[in-house]
Amino acid sequence: MPGVREVDILDLMTTDVQRQLAEAVEEALRPRRRSLFERDPEYRALRKLAERNRKHPPRTPLDALQHVVDVAREMTDGTYGALAVTGETDYVEGFVVSGMDEKALAALKGPPQGHGPLGSMRQDGLPIHIDDVSLDAKAFGFPPKHPEMKALLGLPIVASGTIRGALYVTDRKSGKPFTEEDRGVLRVLAHHAGLIIDASWY
Repeated sequence: MPGVREVDILDLMTTDVQRQLAEAVEEALRPRRRSLFERDPEYRALRKLAERNRKHPPRTPLDALQHVVDVAREMTDGTYGALAVTGETDYVEGFVVSGMDEKALAALKGPPQGHGPLGSMRQDGLPIHIDDVSLDAKAFGFPPKHPEMKALLGLPIVASGTIRGALYVTDRKSGKPFTEEDRGVLRVLAHHAGLIIDASWY
């Protein structure tokens, strides 16, 4: 499509990530383009993220990343969502979740570290899509009292060309499998998370 493309919107976000996101999305919402963009799930994810940032301006990088994982879970109809920020040794330095109540959060002693499917994703940079984790040989490495889950969809987060984390969602509430549309939503949100980490974390 000529004009504003996904990559154009994302490439504009360099220093003031939240402000530039809102401005880029609003620019794309010109009347003649509105109907076309609103059929694009990746664009709708960006718009929803911009709206959330305006209503609840993030004060810290973790606040901004919390918005990302909240939108990811909402847009994919996931039961849970999580976003991990990793350092050079692949140790988790920051972790935000969506869909868990305070009791479940308190029981979760720590975030998943560099093991199992999430660890392999952070190492090889390949997305993961597991329909049933109980049948997957790589489905280990989750901390004690991690919420039960069956389906898992996750994408790596890249900042300055280096894998710096992962964004993932579990179990669609409808019970249906995750789709390519869901993967596209996570892709654009993981890209945005990488911009936040690059601009504000390191």
